[in-house]
Amino acid sequence: MQIDHVAIWTRNIERLRAFFVSCFGATAGPRYVNPAKQFVSYFLTFESGARLELMSAPSIHACPQRVHANEAGHAHLAISVGSRERVDELTASLRAAGVPVVDGPRQTGDGYYESAIVDPDGNRIEITA
Repeated sequence: MQIDHVAIWTRNIERLRAFFVSCFGATAGPRYVNPAKQFVSYFLTFESGARLELMSAPSIHACPQRVHANEAGHAHLAISVGSRERVDELTASLRAAGVPVVDGPRQTGDGYYESAIVDPDGNRIEITA
């Protein structure tokens, strides 16, 4: 078995799609619209084949940002970029573009080299080697 994809609700699907495409090189599939349910989604595919589904509907409520919260539920999405140098380069590039960097780059106690950013919706994303 393998995980097929992970899904994220968003109130601004075009903004989040553009973020993952421009920052992480994801390829967006066609926009899916279900008019009866007022539901919209995109599947994003990364170079590795991993997929992320972005979903939106008018009934979605904004949630408070949980950048530093330790609560049950989604904690973060980790994207491996292949090397420490690439973690450093991408983190610096994202910081310069105004993306909030909330941690690192640093070596973690469990052996990862990573930084952490937040996407436009406040979801924590780890950039790992």
